[in-house]
Amino acid sequence: MTSVKRDYDDIPGTYVFDGRRARQGYALNKFLKTLDDPEVREVFRRDEAGYLDRFSLSEEQRRAVLERDWNGLLELGGNVFYIWKLCVFDGCSMQYMGGQMSGMSEDEFRQMMLDGGRRQDG
Repeated sequence: MTSVKRDYDDIPGTYVFDGRRARQGYALNKFLKTLDDPEVREVFRRDEAGYLDRFSLSEEQRRAVLERDWNGLLELGGNVFYIWKLCVFDGCSMQYMGGQMSGMSEDEFRQMMLDGGRRQDG
């Protein structure tokens, strides 16, 4: 499959969730959406790898889920709102996930957001 380069493909640290990523992440997001169901969460908790076998995930996507590679999940087509379902499954906050994605602690990320967010110069 040929991929057309987009003018937003080289924004540092950003993976734009466009049609390409939506198609790439369809199975991944389908899995993440199932975590809405408490019974499914228990099945996943008992055997994460086994549960993932039910979905047509790439090996990279499987690895990213099992290792909780938050940025990897974004890069591989995960929608941040669905990825957050996995974070909540683990008992983590949005600030924790944002910190992990940004190379900060949860408290540092929370403080950055209270101070108005990331500066444009980095």
